[in-house]
Amino acid sequence: MRDADPASHGVVLVESREWLSRRPYHRMRVAAILLAQRSFAAECVREGFEVRTLQGEAAMVDLLGDFSAKHGSLSATEWAERDMRAEFAPLVAAGSLHVRPHDGWLTHREDFAGCRRGKQWSMDSFYRAYRTRTGLLMDKAGEPLGGRLSFDTENRKSWSGKPSAPEPPRFKMTPLRSEVQQEIESRYAAHPGELDLAAIPATLAECESLWTWAKKACLPHFGPYEDAMSLSSRGLFHTRMSPLMNLQRYQARQVVKDVLAMDLPIESKEGFIRQIVGWREFVRWVHLETDGFRDAWSSATSPGDGGYARWSGRPWKPAGPAPAGVDGGAQPRALGSIAPVPPAFWGAPSGLRCLDEVVASVWREGWSHHITRLMVLGNLATLLDIDARDLADWFWIAYMDAWDWVVEPNVLAMATYGAGGVMTTKPYVAGAAYIDRMSDYCSGCAFKPGGDCPVTPLYWAFLERHEPSLKSNPRLKLPLASMRKRPEARRTRDQATFVHVREVLAHGKPIVPADVLPLG
Repeated sequence: MRDADPASHGVVLVESREWLSRRPYHRMRVAAILLAQRSFAAECVREGFEVRTLQGEAAMVDLLGDFSAKHGSLSATEWAERDMRAEFAPLVAAGSLHVRPHDGWLTHREDFAGCRRGKQWSMDSFYRAYRTRTGLLMDKAGEPLGGRLSFDTENRKSWSGKPSAPEPPRFKMTPLRSEVQQEIESRYAAHPGELDLAAIPATLAECESLWTWAKKACLPHFGPYEDAMSLSSRGLFHTRMSPLMNLQRYQARQVVKDVLAMDLPIESKEGFIRQIVGWREFVRWVHLETDGFRDAWSSATSPGDGGYARWSGRPWKPAGPAPAGVDGGAQPRALGSIAPVPPAFWGAPSGLRCLDEVVASVWREGWSHHITRLMVLGNLATLLDIDARDLADWFWIAYMDAWDWVVEPNVLAMATYGAGGVMTTKPYVAGAAYIDRMSDYCSGCAFKPGGDCPVTPLYWAFLERHEPSLKSNPRLKLPLASMRKRPEARRTRDQATFVHVREVLAHGKPIVPADVLPLG
């Protein structure tokens, strides 16, 4: 609340262990939240605000409710997270908590209202309408700069090592970082993932230094290589700003303003802004409008663990039960996919170098860029008929920047097509050729992309298995026609590969070339 006056306002912050352990969140995620909140608290104190931090094992609604009962009603800015709206609903209904608009967003409901086509919301329509209304990246005649609204087709280059990819900044150890590290290693010791506090910006100055690095080292080359993947650089030219923006620690409004002022190639400038103004804002509205896809699909009764128990051999134990109103999220199954997340997503070797490398980087950093999420993790999960809800929970657990409003549209709708065509026009699936073209993962893998790699037969098997649901989709007309032309023997082998690969991975074992028939 930017109009708050230290002379008449105080700040109440809540650290609930129930909330921080509701799922087996990555240690980096827990650390990022604690560092951000405690740094923010110190900044508020320096500005003259009285700050109260409520810490405890109980749920946030209980900690805040007890405080409100003693000190009176409180105000809060509107939450993007559906879980938080549900949790705090009793306090809002009782008048103990007053909700005010949040100024951290760039778009309005009116921008979203006109982007529906039948039963589907269109990001392109949303993006076009917003740019037309605001003049964003438009010339004086009302035409898009560079002659096109999107330069997506130019932003699909693979990366061969040049230009050199930058290394993200590291941050010095401070008393706050030491405090958070000790706390996680004691109170949150059961949480998975590695812990690297020096990789997380905490103070506003550190957040600014990350953004300064990103503007100078990443953005000039971001556009052409935004879809590339490499063993040599996990982040390539991605800015790593999403954890800060999704926490509202660094506002998207400032990021967009700064990028507009930069002298950048249009494919980099437009490509980056499209990720924020187009996609990020769009999925937030879709999630809000569909109540997290609950408008069309039933919900799990309680928060899921994304396969933690199957991998670890023990159930996850949160600090307490989730509060009333908080469920496990929508369970969309447009393709009928119900297989659980396999142990390979938790670090068990899969035999596929692309999957193993991306998973290892996620458990090391709590982050990877968007194409590794979509075209390695999401692609393989979709080809294996992994349950969209289980996969969304895994993403929510593993990534620092994952909140329900962003992870659920990205996974339930886009990566898995679990919600059908509500906001995407087709499943985002591909065979080994795509991964080989856009990355160097295939070099050194036990499988060869043009030979015995199972990803390609998994792709054809997926198309055949789901043809009844997908045959009316115009964007899949050519792939389905190609699938039908495959010899019967190959189609039989494709399905056998699917059954074998899914069974082996479900048991936490790696696939080996001797068990997979070559393409022939």
